[in-house]
Amino acid sequence: MATHTTALSRPVEPVSVGLALPAFTLWWREIVRFYRQKARVVGVLASPLVFWLVIGSGFGTSFRSGSGPGQQHYLDYFYPGALIMIVLFTSIFTMMSVIDDRKEGFLLSVLVAPVPRSAIVLGKVLGGTTLATVQGMIFLIFAPFAGVHLSPFQVVLVAIVVFLVSFALTALGFSIAWPMDSTQAFHGIVNLFLIPLWLLSGALFPLAGASGWIRVLMQLNPLTYGVEALRALLYPEAPLTFPLSSATATLLLFSLVMFALALLMANRRTTRPAA
Repeated sequence: MATHTTALSRPVEPVSVGLALPAFTLWWREIVRFYRQKARVVGVLASPLVFWLVIGSGFGTSFRSGSGPGQQHYLDYFYPGALIMIVLFTSIFTMMSVIDDRKEGFLLSVLVAPVPRSAIVLGKVLGGTTLATVQGMIFLIFAPFAGVHLSPFQVVLVAIVVFLVSFALTALGFSIAWPMDSTQAFHGIVNLFLIPLWLLSGALFPLAGASGWIRVLMQLNPLTYGVEALRALLYPEAPLTFPLSSATATLLLFSLVMFALALLMANRRTTRPAA
């Protein structure tokens, strides 16, 4: 009797759906999830606004880093730092969704699907980046109160800088959240490392007036270059520690390194103990 080989006897190869569609789907899921939680939207904008008004008004004219534009009143000086705070909070805390997805079982279903892990990383990171960039750009409505009047071209340049900072911080948040099962541990890491990262970015005080070892830490801090780039765009006549071109190049390098780290963490094989 002749032997017939049917298609049912052959191993079925998983068909990959590519990179773009899964990444877009995860990106859109991040957008919808965030804006359905109204309290998070309000909190992300309100907290830096309160910081900016209270701290800026408290220091008033008692703190001056110079006599040029954006240097005479602390509200003006602190404005780029408050914008970076919005980006930091949105970028990092949006990536808590990685932990939530793992607890809900959604992440496991994505991992077993014929989807490259690079698509997962790209979709999640771009989702957080989009949210952080939009939130940061919304904060520009308060720019006139800080003595800032932007041209359309300056707005585009500010958006590019905010996007680079958002992308880098979101990828960093993904790298921190990926191996974690607890949001409490995530908050602990954020409070221990990321808040000092913002404090030493030049948001609260200029690099030029810092003490020796603090100045070294600020120069090594990638967020310093984000604050400096924004200050260069918002106050073009203000004295700068770093040129806009070198600050932007540093941000681009920071973004690439953080995204590579996120890819590395997502592709790392981990063995979890059986329950």
